Amino acid sequence: MKDQLQKRYGLPMAIAMVIGIVIGSGVFFKAETVLKATGGNVSTGILAWAIVGVVMIICAYSFSILASRYEKVNGVVDYSEVMVGPRYGYYMGWFMTFIYQPSITAVLAWVSARYTCVLLGWDITGGACMTIAAFYLIASYAVNALSPRIGGKVQVSTTVIKLIPLAAMAVVGTIVGLAKGTLMQNFAAAAQTVTEGSTGLFTSVVAVAFAYEGWIIATSINAELRDAKKNLPRALVIGSLIVVAVYILYYIGLASVVPSDVLMQSGEQSARLAFSQVFGSVAGTLLFVFVIISCLGTLNGLMIGSIRGIYALAARNQGPKPEVFVSLDGKTNMPGNSAIIGLMFCMLWLAYFFGANLDGVKWFGAFSFDSSELPIITLYGAYIPVFLRMVKKERDLPVFKRVVMPILAILSCLFMVAAAIIGHGMAVVYYLVVFSVIMLAGTMFHRRADPVSGKK
Repeated sequence: MKDQLQKRYGLPMAIAMVIGIVIGSGVFFKAETVLKATGGNVSTGILAWAIVGVVMIICAYSFSILASRYEKVNGVVDYSEVMVGPRYGYYMGWFMTFIYQPSITAVLAWVSARYTCVLLGWDITGGACMTIAAFYLIASYAVNALSPRIGGKVQVSTTVIKLIPLAAMAVVGTIVGLAKGTLMQNFAAAAQTVTEGSTGLFTSVVAVAFAYEGWIIATSINAELRDAKKNLPRALVIGSLIVVAVYILYYIGLASVVPSDVLMQSGEQSARLAFSQVFGSVAGTLLFVFVIISCLGTLNGLMIGSIRGIYALAARNQGPKPEVFVSLDGKTNMPGNSAIIGLMFCMLWLAYFFGANLDGVKWFGAFSFDSSELPIITLYGAYIPVFLRMVKKERDLPVFKRVVMPILAILSCLFMVAAAIIGHGMAVVYYLVVFSVIMLAGTMFHRRADPVSGKK
């Protein structure tokens, strides 16, 4: 078929998508947030990383069960459609296209630019940083929309590169910390630390959710994945296990080399400070460059999903002008029109993130919420109906896959939603207002048509 995506990717690419999208910026960026939220309590911080890691593994495994049974155009949209119904699948696709994917992609562009500015000694919130962030968005779009095979190679290669600084800090940092006694000092201090109220752990959990997020976007390439029913489930499970292990070991390594109070005071410089402490100025700077490459690799993976968003709707004859956005470029076999819309909304969310979180004036007043975290929690809430229907519909599955894992996934999702409410308070309400407006806009483009044939 002319408008059918080619099977261009294999298992290594799928695993690289899971690891590459998740590992990148959050482990460096949100480690600072966790330290501050827990008052430097290393034990509570590790607990937060472990809790969200378990949530990710449970949800990824549950989705891997569906991935082994269903293969269409865009993983999570497909599973929502099959489990709950075409209308729910449409709204899941709308949310992914216009809120979730572009919002976290925009944040990743800023984080990549942020560490670039740290390396250069520039301001991380000014015009230079935002210009670099916009450039990174456009460059990532160009690589993936104009040459998808290069985009795939970038994803695999940056995944390998990004593991270097993490593994180095996890292994060498822990050894150095044990030798110097810094690790035990931080744990001893943690035992005497009183966090800010009872919300320290919950605030950390929501922050860590950003660091772990993005794995579901790997399901967006299932239509382009060879033997997707086998390779996608393997990628989700293998990738998730690797991510959790790497994150916890990195955080322990980070806590081993520099006293917690020093890390908290260092702010955006904390990661570079830690690497310099362990490896010296030159080697530490080189590894910090790898951190930037790591962030760019994550951005690349998120952009892979973003540019396919509206195509997933159009392929079902849904959304605005499906006949326009379903078309594929003859040379690249990519949804070019969909890619442009994806880039445009990433730019809009980047402007929002700047005005709501960085400018200092709060352009949007009470509606200036953290777009790096709250859209993620909404997604966990949206998973719940999928898992509920999975228990009822997949009757030919063994009890462990049909009942035990989906119920654990539901409980995990409820915990994440509760953590967001406790950690962010009224900001959740203002976010939900914006969320509702955007979702209501989607009602204007929903068609009562067969989602497979497209016949009205």
